[in-house]
Order: sequence, then C-alpha cells, then structure tokens
Amino acid sequence: MSHAVIDREIRVLGIGQVRLLDAGAVVAGSLLMAVCAHVSVPLWFTPVPITLQTFGVMLLALTLGSWRASAALVLYLIEGVSGMPVFSPHGPGGMAQLLGATGGYLMAYPVAALLGGLLAERFARRNRLAGLICAAVFIEWVVFTGGLLWLLALTHLSPRAAAGAALLPFIPGEVIKLAAAVAIALRSKLLAASH
Repeated sequence: MSHAVIDREIRVLGIGQVRLLDAGAVVAGSLLMAVCAHVSVPLWFTPVPITLQTFGVMLLALTLGSWRASAALVLYLIEGVSGMPVFSPHGPGGMAQLLGATGGYLMAYPVAALLGGLLAERFARRNRLAGLICAAVFIEWVVFTGGLLWLLALTHLSPRAAAGAALLPFIPGEVIKLAAAVAIALRSKLLAASH
C-alpha cells in the first residue's frame, strides 16, 4: 500500500473515532439531563417545579461546546416526546409535557446551549472565568425568557403573575446552579479541547 492510502485510512479512522466520541458525549449529555430532571421539587404556587435541568444545560454548554450540547438537548427532547421517562416526574410526560406549562423552558434548552456554548467558545479564550460566567448568564436568560413567554401565552397570566410563577422564585437557586456549572467547567478540559 502506498503511504497516501495509509495516511487517508488513518485520517478516516481518526475522524471516525472523533465522531464516536462526539456521539458518546451527546448521549451522555441527554442522560445527564434526565437525571437532572428527576431531581425535582414541586412548588404549590406554580406549575413549574424546581429541578437541576438549568444546571445541566449550563454544564453541557460550558463543557461539551455549542454543537454537542445542543445535540444532546435535542436528543433529550426527542427521548421525552417519544415517551421515555426523562422529563420531570411532576408533569404529564411525553408530548403533553412539551406542550404544557414547562414547555417553554424545555424548548429553549437546545437554543440556549447552542448560543451559550458559542459565547463560551468565543469569549472564554480571552478570560476563561468571565467568558464562562457571561455564557452561563446568557443561557439562564434564554431559558427563563422561553419559559416565561410560553407560560404567558399558555395561561394568559399578567406579566407580573407569570414572573412570580416562572422566574422570581427560582433566582436564588439559579445563582447556585450557575456558580456550580462554572466551577465545574473551569476544571474541565473538554471545551478547550474542542478547538
């Protein structure tokens, strides 16, 4: 065999191994989201439970990078819509959960991971801590904007009542989740390796 053929085979094998690792990361990310969804505490005054899902979205975007994290969250939604028990147990499950009170949050996850991951990839090169914090805050903004707008449209609550049900009670916990996701991402080498 010529060296050119061997080099091409090595490159193809290398690309195949990379794609296999990417696929594994995407599947693992969707499983992490399922675990995060099952850490769920219902609140009596809102149809939106406290979960670790926003932590999962931030962690995936800050460690796996934009495309892998977004793909993991699309896979997570497909799993949930198909009836797999991956959504929070405090909802109806399946398509009903996606179209229910928490649907805006769920549908915002892939977009938040994609955009937040792109921010992290771009700005964490200059100042890693500041870039990761900005990306995480942006992810939170996208997720909670999606959740709030969806709840407004679904329930016809006033903006103030919707904010009281879909945003304000979650802020203290989100600060803790954001800090944890950024701290883990700072110790992770995955995002740096994706470039």
